[in-house]
Amino acid sequence: MPEATPLSPELSRSVSVLARALVTAARNLTLYPAAHPTVKSSVERLRSALVQAAAGGVLSFGVTPETLLVGSTACGADGPVAEAAAWLHQRDILQLSFAEAVPLDALDALLDLLSDDIASIRARGGPAKAWAQIGHPAVAIEQIDFASVFEDRDDVKHPARRKDDLWRAIVRAVTERRKALDEAVQRRLLEISGDVVAIGELAQDVMAPNFAADGSPMLTSQAAAVIAAYRHLVAIVEVMEPARRTEVMQNLAAATASLDPRVIVQMLGGPDEGGAPGGGGQATDLKRGLAAEFDDYKVAQLLATTLAIDGQASDRLAGVFDTIAPDEPRKRRVLTMTKSLLSETSFGKTGQFQNLWTSMEELLLTYNERPFVSAQYRSGLDHVGERAATMSADLPEDLVGLMDTLGQDNVRRLSAILLIDLLNLERDPARAPEVARDVAALCEDLLLAGDYDSALTVTRALAEQAATPSAAACGGSRVALDALSESAAFRETVDLLGDMADREATMLAELSAAIGPAATDALGQHLDAEALTPGRARATAIIRSYGARAVSRIAPLLSGPHAYAQVNAIELLGDIGSADAVPMLQPLLRGTQPRVMRAAVAALSNIDDPAAARAVHTVLRAATGEQRRAVVEALVAERDPRVVPVLVRILNESQPLGNDHLIVLETLGAMGRLAHDDAVPHIARVMRRRSWLARKKVRALKQTSLDTLRQIGTPVAERAISDGAAQGDRLLRKLARGMGAQAHG
Repeated sequence: MPEATPLSPELSRSVSVLARALVTAARNLTLYPAAHPTVKSSVERLRSALVQAAAGGVLSFGVTPETLLVGSTACGADGPVAEAAAWLHQRDILQLSFAEAVPLDALDALLDLLSDDIASIRARGGPAKAWAQIGHPAVAIEQIDFASVFEDRDDVKHPARRKDDLWRAIVRAVTERRKALDEAVQRRLLEISGDVVAIGELAQDVMAPNFAADGSPMLTSQAAAVIAAYRHLVAIVEVMEPARRTEVMQNLAAATASLDPRVIVQMLGGPDEGGAPGGGGQATDLKRGLAAEFDDYKVAQLLATTLAIDGQASDRLAGVFDTIAPDEPRKRRVLTMTKSLLSETSFGKTGQFQNLWTSMEELLLTYNERPFVSAQYRSGLDHVGERAATMSADLPEDLVGLMDTLGQDNVRRLSAILLIDLLNLERDPARAPEVARDVAALCEDLLLAGDYDSALTVTRALAEQAATPSAAACGGSRVALDALSESAAFRETVDLLGDMADREATMLAELSAAIGPAATDALGQHLDAEALTPGRARATAIIRSYGARAVSRIAPLLSGPHAYAQVNAIELLGDIGSADAVPMLQPLLRGTQPRVMRAAVAALSNIDDPAAARAVHTVLRAATGEQRRAVVEALVAERDPRVVPVLVRILNESQPLGNDHLIVLETLGAMGRLAHDDAVPHIARVMRRRSWLARKKVRALKQTSLDTLRQIGTPVAERAISDGAAQGDRLLRKLARGMGAQAHG
């Protein structure tokens, strides 16, 4: 089987950036209102990432639980790609396709859909069907069809759910209100009564015919159909297996909780009918049994959903609530939970919600006392919010500034100040780490909100505590800073470094300085770029400022898959110039990539430490002729005078008449190309070496030294040649005079 063609580095990075932008934009939409600047900027970044990834065409990628697929090729199984894949898979997305240019309103609609509760999306038929109703042709969604995947398996494992002739006979019997059922239908009803999912599907099927011509549900008819189906189930169980009645009532209540809340209210509060088994008396008992099986949370969900749909409490809902929770303590418990659930909905976030809630709560709590509450008074309560909005438009000028202080930005800054004060005042060593974690969590929120000023203030407070050994929060603050450097919020902020304005980039640099070298892990992502992008330049400057403390954190970048990323990391180590980098750079001198090897040699030459020169010397000794020459070429390629001390150390630590003879000759040649006076005394010393047992090596050594001095050509070098011609041994005088004669000739 042929292997899939790997993605190009550019496409792989584009998909990674797109994945991060998609998840970030969706996360911001859940944290902030749609009009918030953070949401708008994240949507803009998502659009830019789409344009870059599509590259003038249509971009389509598949979704698996672990990764994204472009064609049949995986885009990696870690980082933002894996996070986006898991997030999309949880939302039943099988494939996403984007046209060349996606309008912002289409992206807004897509993010709004993906940020919605998955249960409500599935209730609408899944993300693909929901998008077909509200979406834009520039985006296409394919969804996972779990129904077809598990249809056969469910038939085997759950026979009660089979949609066969018996199932259809039961649906007809319920909708036609027939009392007589044959034995096979009765057995199937017994099976259905023990399966909550089957009960729910039966309820949906008997409700299906009860829709008006315009598609709106006929709630009264639907509720009556469900009650009729439930009566059939209860009647069969009471006759054939009466011991299971409690279990069946629990199953009916669980299935009911998944129905339209308006249907549930109609079921529990509607009039009884006697056209089905057991008549109206059994229907009343059934409703009471269902109500008894509803716990506080189920009742709160029912109330919250109904109130959110209708926007007000009705007499029928009050009656149902009084039936389910007849005692006042339970009513108050349920209403507290209901208000909490409503506060998370769009209805609960409206400005008039608190005023409307007052009248709702009054109606639901005092259902039996409604005759004493006039309709005019209740209407007045419901419209208090409107009057408040009208009055707020005429605020005096001296109050406008006061109202601004209650805005989201000011409240966020106040939260930062209060938490910093708590951190500074905490003296309990057991409590201090918890406060430090809270401060770091606030910093993450500030970064996501784009409030870099406040984030910098918070981070500096943590850094100050971490740098004070006597502070109770010293250790906890250091741990919190390290955790902040690994957080998704910080990594996403660093990812924007190249697109930031100068002021924002400066603040992020200061924030990274407060975090310390731990920020290198996140900043290092910018080194994986061949071109010198603004993000790479800024990230490199920040990491360089850490000095030797960042060396160990740069090490993972040296083993990356891309040669250009390795070179960027090597050059950064050379700029830092710490001896701690020598053990990391030395193995790269033996590699097979010339570009990496040259960068490693150049970096070592910038490190002013004997260990760096010894590393190069060791490699020169172990290398073959071609590789040794390549190392020497790398040393002199940039004509950098900082290489001279390295060559001098190699020269002084070598055995010119022993095993290092060729190394010394090549080092002398390199010194000649650099042409620096600092090398002259050391060349002159080698030039005067003598030996009776290695005459050929002595001659080569003296001749190469003279050639090197002539190549340097400075007055200092010429003087060294003259001294050799006048005061050297016989062979040196002969070679030096011969060189002088050639020069004059």
